[in-house]
Amino acid sequence: MISTPNRRAFLGTGLLAVCLPGMNAARAAETGGLFSAMGISGTIGRAEFLKQQGAEFLTVGTGDLLCPDQPEEVFAKKLEQALAAPLPVLACNGFIRPAHLRCVGPQANHDEVLAWADIALARLKRVNGKFMVFGSGGARRIPVGWTREKADEQFIALLKRLGAIAEKHGVTVVVEQLQASECNFINRITHAASLIRGANHPHIRLLADLYHMARMDDTPDDLKKAMDVVAHVEIAEKEERTFPGIKGDDFRPFFRVLKHSAWRGAISIEGKGKDEQIAAAFREIAKQSSGI
Repeated sequence: MISTPNRRAFLGTGLLAVCLPGMNAARAAETGGLFSAMGISGTIGRAEFLKQQGAEFLTVGTGDLLCPDQPEEVFAKKLEQALAAPLPVLACNGFIRPAHLRCVGPQANHDEVLAWADIALARLKRVNGKFMVFGSGGARRIPVGWTREKADEQFIALLKRLGAIAEKHGVTVVVEQLQASECNFINRITHAASLIRGANHPHIRLLADLYHMARMDDTPDDLKKAMDVVAHVEIAEKEERTFPGIKGDDFRPFFRVLKHSAWRGAISIEGKGKDEQIAAAFREIAKQSSGI
């Protein structure tokens, strides 16, 4: 296995040191040494407001920013806006969106998937992003009559090739488990981790999404079993995917696993709430992570 504590440190703090210079020490102190940065899913146009609420980076939609289906001149305008924004882009999500792209099943078309990914990851690098979130439930859904064993083999084969492209562009693809109501494949964090280990590539890692974990009843022990491949964390509350602090969810058991595993990295809010609740959500994360 290629994953080691040193590898995790590089994929967490090391990448963030490049992306977020000068922010790591203060945020780490506020969160008891756990999180080196906090961010939120949003748009480039809201970067100034989100920064005022306490965000240190953005997670932005691939289609909105990188637009892999659009020519260079369209992306160039987006790139200029992103590089001038008051918050850096750390990650993009919504990776594989075109309806004809399939990762598994009898109609899997990996060459086409990878051609799309090559453009997206190259552009992610140009906006100084570090992580591409690979959820993309539509592209990886198992069709009727196809077995999970076959899907596992196909997905691992895809990840191996995808890792080489990510490495070429100096970024990391983080696979995201999705709750069963959104997709019928890769629903548990332990399953996601096993596929990543099968791919065995340092630029293919795991996104620990605490919302999807909660929806699937994943436990802190499940997270612990996957920590050798975790590179990034997302968060929202279980019942209605609300910002931390709205419903009162307790994330400390999961934060404790992260801390005791010597993991250091970033956490991004991907949830729902009012603008006036964003700053409180960052404070809630800091509160829960500082006392563990």
